Amino acid sequence: EHLTAESLVALVALDSPANAQIVHSGAACNVKDDNISERIYTIKEGDTLVLQCIVKGHPRPQVRWTKTAGSASDKFQETSIYNETLRIEGIQRVQGGRYYCKADNGVGVAAIKSIRVDVQYLDTPVLTVHQTISDVRGSYYQEKTVFLRCTVNSNPPARFIWKRGSMLIEQSKDNGVDIYEPLYTQGETKVLKLKNLRPKDFADYTCQVSVRNVCNIEDKSITFRLTNATSPPMIRLSVNDTVVVDPGQDVLLTCEVTAGFPQPNVTWTRYPGPLPLSALVRESTLILRAVTPADAGFYNCTAVNNVGNPARKNVNLVVRSNNLTFQITPDSNKDSETIQMGRDLKLSCHVDATPQEKVNYTWYKNGVPVYNSETLILLRSDPDMAPGTSSLEIVDMKFRDLATYSCVANFPGSRVPELRVDVNISQNSVSPPVLSVPPGGQIVSVREGGNVELVCLVADGKPRPPILWSRTEKDLLMPSGRPIVETPDGRLRLRNVSRDMMGAYRCQTAPYNGLNIKRREAQVQLNVQYPPILDPVFQDVRSRNYQMVTLRCTVLRSNPPRLADIRWFRNGDFIRMPMPDLKEMPELKFKLEPNNNGSYECRVSNSAGTSTCTFNVTAQPYNAEFYFDTPNPVRILKGNNYSYTLQWTQRDPEATDPIIGYWINLLNKHSKEPEKGVLMSHTISDLRIPLSYEVRLAPVTTYSTGDYVSRIIQYSEHHVCGFEDERICGFSQDRSDVFDWTRQNHLSQNPKRSANTGPETDRSGTKEGYYMYIEASRPRVKGDKARLLSPLFNVSSNRGPKGSGRVPYCVSFYYHMKGKHIGTLNVLLRVRSIASVDSVMWTKSGDQGSDWKKAFFGISPSGPFQIVFEGIRGPSYEGDIAIDDVSITIGKCKQENTVANAGKTGKIECDIFVCGEEHYQSNKHKEASAVLYISSLFVQAHSEKLK
Repeated sequence: EHLTAESLVALVALDSPANAQIVHSGAACNVKDDNISERIYTIKEGDTLVLQCIVKGHPRPQVRWTKTAGSASDKFQETSIYNETLRIEGIQRVQGGRYYCKADNGVGVAAIKSIRVDVQYLDTPVLTVHQTISDVRGSYYQEKTVFLRCTVNSNPPARFIWKRGSMLIEQSKDNGVDIYEPLYTQGETKVLKLKNLRPKDFADYTCQVSVRNVCNIEDKSITFRLTNATSPPMIRLSVNDTVVVDPGQDVLLTCEVTAGFPQPNVTWTRYPGPLPLSALVRESTLILRAVTPADAGFYNCTAVNNVGNPARKNVNLVVRSNNLTFQITPDSNKDSETIQMGRDLKLSCHVDATPQEKVNYTWYKNGVPVYNSETLILLRSDPDMAPGTSSLEIVDMKFRDLATYSCVANFPGSRVPELRVDVNISQNSVSPPVLSVPPGGQIVSVREGGNVELVCLVADGKPRPPILWSRTEKDLLMPSGRPIVETPDGRLRLRNVSRDMMGAYRCQTAPYNGLNIKRREAQVQLNVQYPPILDPVFQDVRSRNYQMVTLRCTVLRSNPPRLADIRWFRNGDFIRMPMPDLKEMPELKFKLEPNNNGSYECRVSNSAGTSTCTFNVTAQPYNAEFYFDTPNPVRILKGNNYSYTLQWTQRDPEATDPIIGYWINLLNKHSKEPEKGVLMSHTISDLRIPLSYEVRLAPVTTYSTGDYVSRIIQYSEHHVCGFEDERICGFSQDRSDVFDWTRQNHLSQNPKRSANTGPETDRSGTKEGYYMYIEASRPRVKGDKARLLSPLFNVSSNRGPKGSGRVPYCVSFYYHMKGKHIGTLNVLLRVRSIASVDSVMWTKSGDQGSDWKKAFFGISPSGPFQIVFEGIRGPSYEGDIAIDDVSITIGKCKQENTVANAGKTGKIECDIFVCGEEHYQSNKHKEASAVLYISSLFVQAHSEKLK
């Protein structure tokens, strides 16, 4: 078979810049335009918001949704959604606001449309009761007044109705009541005041709120029974205000309700943070198992019965912790840093414990308890030290005071063991420290990703204190995320070093576990070396032949900054050139010719390594881009043929040599040069029904041919798909769904898959045959949707059979729904117009057995249409749904659809391959007339074999 086609390329001006329009679908309550011509979309909270941005223009515009804040807690404005369809399941009130759809395709100015979404809601009201009792003018009786306060959150503002029993309360008909709105909560609160309570006022009161059935939101109400026993809650705790426990101990906190009618509800909370994960609440008792220091905090018990104010009690839970340190302080009055006879000396002992007042300190000298004397003074809480520090002060030190002193800390009534530290005081055992950095250690260099050790050593000094490390730059944390890191030996070990760790590090002696004197301090500079950071990493450079091309490789950062080498390569071969100046930006200039197209690399090195800029330099034109929304073929009524209008645009045509034509089956020198964004088209006629074709297209310049792009042409009025081809017959995944349909056959199945769901083979029963299915295993969750879209079909004529207004089509397919967790399979009709409208035409849910079943239905679309297969994941993993042998046929459905029954053997495939390049190469410098290049048209049908 050979095709004939008109060798003509038509240039059609198109509104190429993107334009956009927002349309809506789903559960809209109301859509109106306000006085500033803005669309307002009203929706009920919890419903599904679906906004679609209908775009035009070519190349296909990219759509981005953004939003201005409707509420301070709304985070949508900090993100963007790149989809033509914005779908929000179960919309919440904070998601109301103004939504923007921005369409941009790089041609002209981006198009922006907005729509305001108003989320309507009505919460259940909250009814609280407040009572007051007062003397009346000094008389012997008292007057009791009750306020019933009803509060609700709603949009729009709610209307309030008060009822006593079933009777409506009207202020004008009852002098004993007063109904008003507090000023500070106007519109959200209504108060019913019962003045000088009467016997008939003891009754059931109902507050009913309404938004007048907006968005079909039903009225809501709450009822309270007022009696002479109605009283606010009172509580008491089973423990004191402060509870001190040991780590690992269980804690039981009981909040007893002592008064209140109706019976109050008791809740427990914690500050700061939520209740521990191990916390258990049983009625009014809170149980904490095996507490840790992290469980400490204030625990709050709250009792509420909506009468008066809630009753609250707090418990401060303290969990003991411990860490013993000591300090040796020479005579501070003499500014001394050494032990000297005749001078004072103070020994301090501190336990980092909670609470401090529960710690007992005992001092010993050579194992004998120390008591206050003229020369030895004990301080239970040293005012010069941190709170909770005990000190032993030696006054006017004599030789007899040289000894071993011990500080023992214990916790009475606690299981925490006692802590002890021994300090030997002699002229040889105590000396101030000397801090030093080893030679060559002031600057430490390491390659990025390596490990390094920073060292500060205490050369002399007894006892030897730990070393504290920190960053010298203000507000910078250590790599561990903490401001200070303690090292007992003065060695700071850093792993997997990154460039943000580079800088100066301060090491200093700790004031504890040694002499409490002026800190010794030093610095170590960490230098992280890394290869040059270059820009661009990769760049596609297109140019005309015989023009100068300049390639620049910018060094953004480098450490060390001194470059060691710059080399240029073409297609892997070193380019010999004068040694470039290592201080200048690496640059390569050359004239592009047909023989020096290729891949260019600039390799820049320093002592830490080498980085590369890569440039793909070619005179080859950019790819053509098929128009994204070309409908499927149109039938020509006479004969068994159809035609197809192929439409495309050329990306950056002026970047390379002039494009003189296209390889589609033609080369035409009479065409105008392509312009950016201008749509080109070519009608391919005399295509045979029901064959499908693959057309490949490439731009041609005088010197080269661009890469091919391909498109499948399929006849739309008679379409059968068994998903045997990887192109799945032009079907596509919906970009707005949660996950995708998967193509597989028996041979490509996961051998570890569940045997209780999904088909074993395709509909024909062969292991090689393919089908489409949704995988219900993780990470899928209940309700996730996958949509598979058919190609866009034209309606071939304006009228159907006599007496009907539209052309009928029959949609037929096979489905497989086996598994105890099967969700739902929906088949929708999507008709393209100003807005795409989806209508459910067929649906099935739950387990349908282990066999393939056939389904079909008729449609009469009003315009170009698509069929959408929507799979919805069920409650768990045994919920795979599959489809196969989809048929879309013109005409009404018959009981036995012969096209759908054609099965796998009915696949028809046909390919067109472009040839003739040898002829083109030999004539590229000659004037060429219109030539049709076609070869290797393969047709395969189930009834015959053609070679």
